[in-house]
Amino acid sequence: MAIEVDAAMYKRVFEDHHEGRLILDALTNQFARPAVVKGGIDAVLETYQRDGQRRVLEFIVSQINRANGVDTNAFEE
Repeated sequence: MAIEVDAAMYKRVFEDHHEGRLILDALTNQFARPAVVKGGIDAVLETYQRDGQRRVLEFIVSQINRANGVDTNAFEE
């Protein structure tokens, strides 16, 4: 049986609980670096890796924003 995960659940886990806020802060500190890295092919690969890490955080934050009634479509292209 699959459990449905909705925006309100992200809010409860990452915003409403002290430990969840601490975890989101730790994830942000670890993975929310600027995505673009200058240099050769290694820099291109690092850029893709960082972008992937940021996308996970951006998804979590967008779910929290949705649960708080923020129009997340205004931020998406």
